[in-house]
Amino acid sequence: MLATPSYDIALVLDPGQRDTQEDAIAARVFDATNAGYVVVADGMGGHDAGEVASDLVLSAWRDALDAQLEATGPAESTLADCLPLAAMQANAAVASHGAAQGDGFRMGSTLLGVLMLGRRVYWISIGDSPLYLYRDGVLRQINEDHSLAPEIDAKVAAGTLTEAEARQHPDRNQLTSVIMGAAIPKVDCPEQPLELLGDDLLLLGSDGLQYLSDPEIGAILHDHPQSLARDIADALLQALKAKADPDQDNVSIAVVKPARQ
Repeated sequence: MLATPSYDIALVLDPGQRDTQEDAIAARVFDATNAGYVVVADGMGGHDAGEVASDLVLSAWRDALDAQLEATGPAESTLADCLPLAAMQANAAVASHGAAQGDGFRMGSTLLGVLMLGRRVYWISIGDSPLYLYRDGVLRQINEDHSLAPEIDAKVAAGTLTEAEARQHPDRNQLTSVIMGAAIPKVDCPEQPLELLGDDLLLLGSDGLQYLSDPEIGAILHDHPQSLARDIADALLQALKAKADPDQDNVSIAVVKPARQ
């Protein structure tokens, strides 16, 4: 947990029911510049592949942002430009590592990185790691989901699939964009920042968090309006454990509460 004058941030990393941990998560706060970041990477490829890919993503993120945020008075536009730079460097690192392993070696990772400058929030998202905004009692995913889940859910809305069929669809978690060392088909990186208001809360995670439904997540946040970030993160983790889903994936959770103004 990071509790500073600027932000209250809590991180959780849990293997779920998996034998290996392929998620990686990190946060850092820079009080001198009233800035901070959280980054989540969900690796794919198994032991010595997925976990390496997610670590490469975190390393590239730190390399791109830390020096800039430690500097005196960097321009906001310069800092925002570091997000796509981090993605490009991560992709190059994954490509280099994969090439060194020889033909047939495959690994990849999602990237969800949030840069907070005061109450202005920039993000970059590649893959299906969700970024939620909880505002005025309403939970909303604000980043794009680069998987087939939105298309499958659209079939529910059109009446061609039931909700149960959509939840169990074998292609639901198939990614449409990911960092794998090749061309990245989709990048969600808005030019304009999100302005946090009042008691807004940001919630980041790997897709393992979504073994809880959005209404279940929203209910937990509703029950903890004044709680510390660490208590909210723990409540979410305990709710996942209570489900005891035998297929529970690795889970990363980050709860971010900006300081009140």
